[in-house]
Amino acid sequence: MALIILGLIIFIAAFYLKTLAHPLPQYASVARIVGLGFILLGFATSCIKQIDTGQIGVKSMFGKVQDDVITSGLSLVNPLVDVNRIDIKTQNYTMSGVHNEGDVMGDDAIRVLTADGLEVVIDLTVLYRVLSTEAPKLVKETGLDFKDKIVRPITRTKIRDNAVYYTAVDLYSTRRDEFQTRIFKTIEENFKQRGLVLEQLLVRNITLPASVKGSIEEKIKAEQDAQKMEFVLQKEKQEAERKRVEAQGIADYQRIMSSGLTDKQLQYEQIQMMRGLITSPNSKVIVMGKGNTPVILDTKDSKN
Repeated sequence: MALIILGLIIFIAAFYLKTLAHPLPQYASVARIVGLGFILLGFATSCIKQIDTGQIGVKSMFGKVQDDVITSGLSLVNPLVDVNRIDIKTQNYTMSGVHNEGDVMGDDAIRVLTADGLEVVIDLTVLYRVLSTEAPKLVKETGLDFKDKIVRPITRTKIRDNAVYYTAVDLYSTRRDEFQTRIFKTIEENFKQRGLVLEQLLVRNITLPASVKGSIEEKIKAEQDAQKMEFVLQKEKQEAERKRVEAQGIADYQRIMSSGLTDKQLQYEQIQMMRGLITSPNSKVIVMGKGNTPVILDTKDSKN
C-alpha cells in the first residue's frame, strides 16, 4: 500500500514539473514512468500474499476484520486489505522461577496458597494453538497479543483458584495428577470460548516451604527404615524356620535309628568302619580282641 501511495505522489509530481522552468520539465516523463512503476509494484505486492505453512491470514480493511481467512500458499487479495499472519501450530508458554527459562524474564513462577494456608511455588508450561476457524473472532475480541491477554492471565488465575482445594503435601505427592487434571479442564473451557485449543498442561515443578519439605523427607526416611526392619524380621523368621526343620530332621533320624538298630546292623556298621580304617594311609594293622574291639596299630608310628 505504501508503494502505491508513493507512486501516485511521484506520478502527480511529474505533471507539476512541466510548469517549472528549464531544465526540470524534461524530467517529467521519467518521473511519470517511475511513479507508474511504483504504483504497479505496489499493486503487485498488495494483491499477492504468501502465507507460510502452519499459518493463516486474517484480513481486515479500514479496521474491520473479515470473517474469512487465507490459508497457506499464494493468494490474491484486495490491495486495500491488510493481512495479519497468525501461527496455528502448537505453541508453548512457560512460567518458571528460573531466570531466562520462561517467557518473562526473571522469576515468573506461580505462587499459590493451599488449603492449609501455605505458599507453594509452581512452574508450569502451557501447550496450546489457535483454532483456525475462530481466528477472526480472536482478532476482533482480543487482538494479536492474545498470549499476554488470554494465555498468561487465565492460566495463573485458574491455578490459584483450584489450589485452595488441596494441601501442600497433596500437591507435592499424592494428588498432584488430580490437581493437574482439574486445572486442565477449567483452563480448557476458557480457552475454547476465546478460540484457543489447550493441548497439554505440564506442571514442571512444585516447590514447598522448607519446613514442609523437611517434614516430608523425615516421613519418607521413617517409612524406609520401617520397610528395612520388616525385611530383617522376615529374614530372621525364615532362618528360624530353617533351623526348626533341620532340628526336626535330626530328631526324626535319631528316632528311626534308635528304634530300628539290631545286633546285626551294629555288626555291619562296625565292619564298614574297619574297612575305612584299613584303607586309611595311617592305619596298617588291625588286631581284634576278645570283646571284638579292634586295636589299630600304626606302622608308621612304630618305626619311629
